Amino acid sequence: MGWGLPGGVDIAPRPPVMAALDLGTNNCRLLIARPARDGFRVIDAFSRIVRLGEGLSRTDRLSDEAMDRTVQALKVCRAKMDRRAVTIARAVGTEACRRAGNGAEFLSAVEQETGLRIEIITPREEARLALAGCAPLLAPTVPRALVFDIGGGSTELIWIEVRSGRPRVLDQISIPLGVVNLTETHGGDRVSPEQYAAMVEAVAGYLAGFDRRNRIGEQVAAKRVQMLGASGTVTTLAGIRMGLPRYDRSRVDGTRLLREDARTITDELLTLDYCGRADHPCIGRDRADLVIAGCAILDAVWTRWPVPSLRIADRGVREGILFELAASARRP
Repeated sequence: MGWGLPGGVDIAPRPPVMAALDLGTNNCRLLIARPARDGFRVIDAFSRIVRLGEGLSRTDRLSDEAMDRTVQALKVCRAKMDRRAVTIARAVGTEACRRAGNGAEFLSAVEQETGLRIEIITPREEARLALAGCAPLLAPTVPRALVFDIGGGSTELIWIEVRSGRPRVLDQISIPLGVVNLTETHGGDRVSPEQYAAMVEAVAGYLAGFDRRNRIGEQVAAKRVQMLGASGTVTTLAGIRMGLPRYDRSRVDGTRLLREDARTITDELLTLDYCGRADHPCIGRDRADLVIAGCAILDAVWTRWPVPSLRIADRGVREGILFELAASARRP
């Protein structure tokens, strides 16, 4: 096939067809694209909630049911890649694969069954790719940026200097809490104010040291910080705020969410049980038990650093991979 998996880049026929696959704790996502003058043009996509990390916080292993669901999704990805004649690709696995005692064994089985070679990347590489995917949304006139990605099993935070419109990483942390393991610990049906406060407190405990060593609070107080969030949580809240009849990426990506609006929506969601949240067109049954944990993570971040508004990114690791593959394809 000529695919560069994992990580490497093969010399491919012109024009190449590129694929980026991100296997996370909660989602399996694929983008297929061709290089374009401004980066790439998407020609096919796939996303499915597989909950690969379900139960991982209790057992430290991927369950048979979760692995079966994920393999079925990866077979769809492989079929799409074959149908689009992909010539160059990178596939990565994140927190669930990193943490699980049987993560490497599972990916070996995936390669045998689907032909997909998925590399387990470090939190630092995950954050780097997420930033590469989100960077076009950063305002060039604000000198500092806090970028975060709320995942299923971890939350990545990156502290950035923006100079001449280009981001430079100053510091980053990976918090071992995401929407799946927080929900499994504290509940996801009808969440009490006490349970919600416990989620916020659990996340907040990881932020203080990061804040102190970078003096982020001082920069926020001086109005020198922009905030950018990438995750199903922030895109869902933005969709709710916009009153969308169903989630629409093209309308959400790049928009802004005010802190007070996020708090109002969170308070409303806390009055609902699982079924009530599942009935909302921008949430649905797949996210109804996870959205409260995501709100708690966002609440902890926004309480520590009260930037007035958040830029919403419905993009991340996959787009970062594609930007890099496209740049490599354009080099002689």
